[in-house]
Amino acid sequence: MIYGYARCSLSEEKGQDLNRQGRELKEAGAEKLIYEREHGDANVKPQLDLLLEAAQAGDTIMATEVNRLSRSTQQLCEIITLIKQKHLRLMILGSITVDCRNGAIDPMSQAFIQMSAVFAELELSIIRARVKSGIENAKAKGRQIGRRPTTPEDIPAAFYRHYPAYAAGKMNLSELARICGLSRPTVYKYLALLKEVH
Repeated sequence: MIYGYARCSLSEEKGQDLNRQGRELKEAGAEKLIYEREHGDANVKPQLDLLLEAAQAGDTIMATEVNRLSRSTQQLCEIITLIKQKHLRLMILGSITVDCRNGAIDPMSQAFIQMSAVFAELELSIIRARVKSGIENAKAKGRQIGRRPTTPEDIPAAFYRHYPAYAAGKMNLSELARICGLSRPTVYKYLALLKEVH
């Protein structure tokens, strides 16, 4: 069996495209695709773990890049050890094939895959350092980080219109939320804001 493993950190709604990886893996001969949404350095990748457990001797696991498997050097070394123990073949498209179907790995392949893992981990560290630096710079310039706090001006007119009936006990919180088209947590937030103002 030839498995294709595709992973991204974010949901498709946020721009990550698992379909692209899936398409490339299919074109390269993958018979079964496994998709995962998890960070590259996450300690547990459930779908990858299930794939490695299900794979039988002689099977092939394909990924588009080394960092799809992991951005942690230690984790990747553990994956390679398992690939060797289970007599599998690992293919990184357009890069390297680590063929352990005979239970061994040649030194050059092992060195190359480990170097690739080091660079993947380095890339993640650089990204995190840039994000941290950007946040610190924005704070130093007085910019708001994260969501802007909700103010009484953000409360919709419908809430103000029906609030007196709620305050008079003519409707409960669930009814107020429903008639205003709001969630209960949002109604709680608006009520707390009104208390602060008054």
